[in-house]
Amino acid sequence: MRFNKLDLNLLVVLNALLTECNISRAAEKIYLSQSATSSALARLRDYFNDELLVSAGRQLVLTPRAKDLVEPVREVLMRIDSTIATQPQFDQATETRTFTILVSDYTMAVLVPPLLEALYRQAPGVRVSLRHQYDRQPADVLEQGDADFLVIPSQYLAKEHPSAVLFEEDYLCVTWEGHSRIQDKLTFDDYLSCGHVIPTFASANPLPTLDGWFIESYDVKRRVEVTAPTMTGLPSLVVGTDRIATVHRRIALRAQESLPIKVWEPPPRIPRLVQSLQWHRHRNNDPAIRWLRDLFVDVARDV
Repeated sequence: MRFNKLDLNLLVVLNALLTECNISRAAEKIYLSQSATSSALARLRDYFNDELLVSAGRQLVLTPRAKDLVEPVREVLMRIDSTIATQPQFDQATETRTFTILVSDYTMAVLVPPLLEALYRQAPGVRVSLRHQYDRQPADVLEQGDADFLVIPSQYLAKEHPSAVLFEEDYLCVTWEGHSRIQDKLTFDDYLSCGHVIPTFASANPLPTLDGWFIESYDVKRRVEVTAPTMTGLPSLVVGTDRIATVHRRIALRAQESLPIKVWEPPPRIPRLVQSLQWHRHRNNDPAIRWLRDLFVDVARDV
């Protein structure tokens, strides 16, 4: 299919190239061979009369013209996907669609199991691809159409896309039951004097949310002794030490059932976490997206 002499199939290739800035990764993303992708790039260069991607050392970078094309091309493809490619009806009993959902390990532990159970009962043919949300900026993954849903704290929601609140969560502090100093109560001074175990992730937000709030509210910084790429695993990392971890209440109470730990109300007042669901604005009228959104909200009431 052509429009103004442009083979519209090339838009898919162009979007992959603009996103990946790498011919091999772009080819893998759209299931083409590297030679076919290189040939498509040559045709795109000819059509736009621009190199689009140029070498800079060992990398390819976008030309100014290519940078101008990033958003329009992505927008066109998302509109096509949400209007022409979307099925007008959705029957969960017979559907075999795959939904891609970005989640944290906290969401994986708390919300995903009952969601999958509900899906198994109501839509046994539906498939789910769960992906770690810290590989890239979650909003970028959503914008590029690489995920159907994000489950993220409300402060990270993209303003231009619709969302729904799922549930709220607060925090508890966790120490080993054999802690040398903290046995009967946890004071603010205790909290500051202990070494802390915190989560940290390779993302666009390298400073953990709790750290950012703590520094802003108290103008102090916790003494961080251990960082780990997990939230659910933090309680086990204080066992046998005089360290402390501040974790979600649901995670702390579950860990207390199997680990030799004590849980405490945090001496500093920590704002509650509001966990939300977000999807792309162009998929707002997709009946399958609306159905799974409602299922998310229903399941979240009972977590």
